[in-house]
Amino acid sequence: MKLSDFNFPLPSELIARYPLTKRSSSRLLCMGRNGVIIHRQFHEIIDLIEPGDLLVFNDTKVIPARLFGQKMTGGQAEVLVERILDDQRILAQVRVSKSPHTGDELLFPQGIRLEVIQRREPFYELRYPHTDRTILQVIESIGHIPLPPYMRRSAEESDYERYQTVYAKQKGSVAAPTAGLHFDEELLERLCDKNIEIGCLTLHIGAGTFAPVRVEDIRDHKMHSEYLEVSEELCEKINFTKARGKRVIAVGTTSLRALETASQSGCIEPYHGETNIFIYPGYRFRCVDALVTNLHLPCSTLLMLVCAFGGYAHVMRAYREAVAQSYRFYSYGDAMWVTLGV
Repeated sequence: MKLSDFNFPLPSELIARYPLTKRSSSRLLCMGRNGVIIHRQFHEIIDLIEPGDLLVFNDTKVIPARLFGQKMTGGQAEVLVERILDDQRILAQVRVSKSPHTGDELLFPQGIRLEVIQRREPFYELRYPHTDRTILQVIESIGHIPLPPYMRRSAEESDYERYQTVYAKQKGSVAAPTAGLHFDEELLERLCDKNIEIGCLTLHIGAGTFAPVRVEDIRDHKMHSEYLEVSEELCEKINFTKARGKRVIAVGTTSLRALETASQSGCIEPYHGETNIFIYPGYRFRCVDALVTNLHLPCSTLLMLVCAFGGYAHVMRAYREAVAQSYRFYSYGDAMWVTLGV
């Protein structure tokens, strides 16, 4: 398929730049296997899930990954952390007027300095050269929440809470697993009261999730790599769910990518490591039966994944309907329920 197959007109006023007051009060566009669309409120998702079904969440936690500083020469420098490598090193995008060299230092508030170790295209490896604290502690002391570029605004105090799921636990993401932003404590409690099973995995989302596809033949796109962990306990839950004839429901495209990565052998297995799996129409799904997701950018790999899962024609028609009905798009926007297509 071609990149242009995934384009659609999206008025800028439909891009949600702020969250709603209540997480679960967003809208939910429900698309069944035959493409039939029903419009609901997100808190009604409980009516779509049966006792014994398994909801799988990504429990990654967003770190304040945007750092503002300067070069030794005084020029401005902006660093966007891609991932934490160890207690001293990070991989990051570095935006400066002139590319830094190995051995250069970048200066930040509180007298903090980060040393440029090497270029690892398209990123830089940076090191905090002291042992008084970890690089994560440094980031947490001087960093800012890295809102997606399409919000076109700087992070505000409220974003430190709202651009984070209520169940976030494992620090390491530079972007939120946004489908999970719709779940509040009250809704999670109601799900448990209905005997709906809950499971968690971890996939740390990198800035590459916002990278545009620049090739017309999507098969030529090089997918970014992200770190994930799928535990043996979760695999046992999934196998038990399947054995009972119940459904595995991925909350977010990151959960789906992680589960499909861990199922490449044909059955789910514990997995700790990298994934660069690229899911687009024609992919055969091995694990997930239904997907909760947000509404994504035109021509994005996330839209391609959803089209693969629900069926290209059905999903693109649903997106046109979402635009016509003025759904709110992207991270702080509304949600979509998609049943695995035939």
